[in-house]
Amino acid sequence: MKFGIFYEHQLPRPWGSEAEHRLLKDALEQVELADRIGIDSVWEVEHHFLEEYSHSSAPEVFLAAASQRTSRIRLGHGIVQLPQQFNHTARVAERIATLDLISDGRVEFGTGEASSEAELGGFMIDRETKRDQWTEALDAVTRMFVEEPFAGYDGRYLKMPPRNVVPKPLQRPHPPLWVACSRRETIHLAATKGIGALSFSFIEPSEAKSWVDDYYATLQAEQCVAGGFAVNPNVAIVLPSMCHQDEETAIERGLDGGQFFGYSLAHYYVFGQHVPGVTNVWDEFQEKRSSFGFDRDIAAKTGGNIAAKMLEQGIGSLRGAVGTPEQIRSLLLGYQEAGVDQVIFVSQAGRNRHEDICESLELFAREVMPEFHDGEEAREKSKLERLAPAVEAALARREPARPARRDYVIAAAMEV
Repeated sequence: MKFGIFYEHQLPRPWGSEAEHRLLKDALEQVELADRIGIDSVWEVEHHFLEEYSHSSAPEVFLAAASQRTSRIRLGHGIVQLPQQFNHTARVAERIATLDLISDGRVEFGTGEASSEAELGGFMIDRETKRDQWTEALDAVTRMFVEEPFAGYDGRYLKMPPRNVVPKPLQRPHPPLWVACSRRETIHLAATKGIGALSFSFIEPSEAKSWVDDYYATLQAEQCVAGGFAVNPNVAIVLPSMCHQDEETAIERGLDGGQFFGYSLAHYYVFGQHVPGVTNVWDEFQEKRSSFGFDRDIAAKTGGNIAAKMLEQGIGSLRGAVGTPEQIRSLLLGYQEAGVDQVIFVSQAGRNRHEDICESLELFAREVMPEFHDGEEAREKSKLERLAPAVEAALARREPARPARRDYVIAAAMEV
């Protein structure tokens, strides 16, 4: 099983004039550390206007900086928002390819459509058509990677004449494709397109197994039609994390941050009423957390095994991978047995401290990660060999790259 680290760039109120500067510099130091100690990937979101929850509106800039401070860690867009008013498809293709080139081919290309009203409304994107916009843009952007020149597009949302979209990515035909998933139905959708599923639901290993089983069964069925020009058969889940030899210390350092991650997400996506520049999400979290499944007393129970959600009298409270190396090891074994391919840790959350995050990563890499990495290459090779016929079939169902019209000419705008 592989491991990643995940960044929203959370910044609870109040913050001073230097807070965002420090936030980004600390995160880059954490990525450098993760690269040195063998973490497989770093994932960076794209969000807009989501104060406190995510100050990460330009992930391509952050990942470009990270690419020059690291040498081996994979650089994941988790995710790029594809509807046209967020990002024109050609600009997405250009940025992804450039990042792939300057990182020596280390990009993971996660995609999505957004669902918060703060973002959709801010960019005047129609909620009813956002899935169709994502579907169309995914088809178009992968064609831009492989068609030379790009033959143009006459879609409902993207209309573009032939152009040679340059540069092309280093990874051919293109970087591995992923989609953000918050529900089982979206994981199923990912499988129908042969792309990786980035799950942001806090699920237990037993539930994860049914999701993973459906994903791989669908990927091997006739309904799987490759969304790109390569298939990326992978399921990843995201969990809050803080590792320490003493469980109470791990809880003290990481539980509030992990729960704020979950609460602030729900604030913007489920139940919040937000006044831009005024609402204090951190204060609301402190006041209302227990009512929304983030009860500290339940999640802070010590001793024994941990779970993504701790239970007391049938009531769940988010815990995640916050605990000792042995507790985290036990939790991860459950996900490994369920068939999860990658676990991505959220440590930079809430008011979690930079030095605690670094210490946690080093302890995890030293005492937990090696046994999950042992034999990883052989397991991955075996999986790809097993899935090879299904991958070939899914790619055969995809409409191929198209040649551009030979008679199409771009006339210079200047008059001579």
